[in-house]
Amino acid sequence: MMLRIAKPKVCLRGLTAPILGAAILTQRSYSSGVKQVGEYQGAYKVSKGLLQKYGPGRVIDTPITEAGFAGLATGAAYYGLRPVLEFMTFNFAMQAAIDHLINSAAKTHYMSGGNISVPIVFRGPNGAALGVGAQHSQCYAPWYGSVPGLKVVAPYSSEDARGLLKAAIRDPDPVVFLENELLYGESFPVSEEVLDPSFTLPIGKAKIEKEGRDVTITAFSRMVGYALKAAETLAKEDIVAEVINIRSIRPLDRSAINASVRKTNRLVTVEEGFPQHGVGAEICASVVEEIFECLDAPVERITGADVPMPYATNLERMALPQIEDIVRAAKRVCYRSVPMAAAV
Repeated sequence: MMLRIAKPKVCLRGLTAPILGAAILTQRSYSSGVKQVGEYQGAYKVSKGLLQKYGPGRVIDTPITEAGFAGLATGAAYYGLRPVLEFMTFNFAMQAAIDHLINSAAKTHYMSGGNISVPIVFRGPNGAALGVGAQHSQCYAPWYGSVPGLKVVAPYSSEDARGLLKAAIRDPDPVVFLENELLYGESFPVSEEVLDPSFTLPIGKAKIEKEGRDVTITAFSRMVGYALKAAETLAKEDIVAEVINIRSIRPLDRSAINASVRKTNRLVTVEEGFPQHGVGAEICASVVEEIFECLDAPVERITGADVPMPYATNLERMALPQIEDIVRAAKRVCYRSVPMAAAV
């Protein structure tokens, strides 16, 4: 009998802080951000202990002026430092900081004829949390994913957070690192390989979280967990779903998605953002353009509702994708349920 040793579980937050610390020590990096990043140790304690260990010269508290500290950090990247900037939430990046992300960071390498690199990481919570209302709940993956010059990643697990953050800090170009507030305290099984100090993940490569034969389900960030739970439900009805954690919004791993759809001949995309102009829309368009002949059913997109995020708990739930929505979509493309027009 083979003895199987269970992998230890480590929370996502617990594997992020050591990567930031190692970067400060070895990558000429410094952490910059809102005033809570140092003394307060980060709004979600991701930077816990860094100020005490590395000092205020490397872990810098700033006033809450997103445009100000985003501009300072981008300028520092022009001169060879590797800043890691924390937004308390990416919603606050809309307060003029987005100008530095898109016009200063993303375009400078191109506009300088390749003479200036901008090795900077913009990180922080993205998407819906719980009960924080319309101005704190938006998913910015489609916004930043449309910008040439940016790389955009959205980790789901502790493995993703550890490997992708290290890759982002080492990258010569600006990286938008979209975390999710509700995942910070989640624990995930991790292997010895992931815990190794040298572990990293390539930006631009998806991960097949679960292999399947009947339908491909793509997701990122928190929705990966929903997709995996939907796959468990589908398995009870003999529908074996393949779940792809796309990890990287830009560049998008189109080859991995296409390879999966060639096998399953069906596609369901899942994201919590708005339905128009979303990541799922890009994936569906790409599949239809490149391997339309492999599809045995229309593609399906599961998204958030086309409304600002409500505050009330019951309305918030209605505005976000749920596991049962993914199950129904997968059954539709497998011709196991009533048409969408008749679904409740």
